[in-house]
Amino acid sequence: MKVIVLGSAAGGGFPQWNCNCPNCDGMRKGAIQAKARTQSSIAVSDNGKEWVLINASPDILAQIRATPALQPGRSIRDTGIVAVMLMDAQIDHVTGLLMLREGKPIPLYCTASVWDDLSTGLPLTNVLSHYCGVEWKNLLTDTDQAQAIQVPGVANISFTALPLKSKAPPYSPRRNSPEPGDNVGLLIENTITGKKLFYAPGLGEIEPHIKNAMREADCVLVDGTLWTEDEMIRLGLSKKTSADMGHLPQSGPGGMIEILDTLGSQRKILIHINNSNPILNENSEQAAILKSHEIEVAFDGMEINL
Repeated sequence: MKVIVLGSAAGGGFPQWNCNCPNCDGMRKGAIQAKARTQSSIAVSDNGKEWVLINASPDILAQIRATPALQPGRSIRDTGIVAVMLMDAQIDHVTGLLMLREGKPIPLYCTASVWDDLSTGLPLTNVLSHYCGVEWKNLLTDTDQAQAIQVPGVANISFTALPLKSKAPPYSPRRNSPEPGDNVGLLIENTITGKKLFYAPGLGEIEPHIKNAMREADCVLVDGTLWTEDEMIRLGLSKKTSADMGHLPQSGPGGMIEILDTLGSQRKILIHINNSNPILNENSEQAAILKSHEIEVAFDGMEINL
């Protein structure tokens, strides 16, 4: 199983177009050592030819151009993307669907909650019905009896969706009262080798079934949005805490570092990094702390083989 990180940043990318925080300003001026990043998305394949796109970010066209494997060029109109799977209905994870409108109908795997948001509050499915069209595949979640599914064209990989606590999008009627299915994590398994990846770019709380999935995986690729709970407030970027945004910060008691330290020898990688997070500065104290805990920071183009 091959996994390519197409985008590793949170919404807005890095540097963010209108942000002059120390990271973004430092990146533009060349004052810090850091990599530019697009908005988070990954692609998964069993043969390197057919791919499942997980989340379709607004940067999808640039990500495809940077990833030749997604454009194999076998015919006059072609793509290596056989399906799209969504973790949630956040704008930075779904608006790239509009950029795929010139192709064939899109097999779209998502929960009923996400489908409802994309059919009403942000009616992308209605818009796309006038172009390529969308074929909805209901992504079922069940904490007690999780159901592994396979996607046609990617025969040797199974995907198991697990409900997790985060936030529905700001435009959703469930923003302040999220329901199971608004957000999912994915346990992705190579059915030949048995190797597993747990992917969750948004995590507000580590529930027991999520902790079990993380322990079961050979690699965890999880929420790295903010370093501290009050990061956005302290920098004057927002009045929202990390919890308000549906994310678990890395530092502090109960933070992501503490959680990842309880795992075994799995490979541990953070993704969905906000432009304000000091770990983007590769020479920062925070980046050094992650390294001491053997935690990696995802970057665009990163490849994971399982």
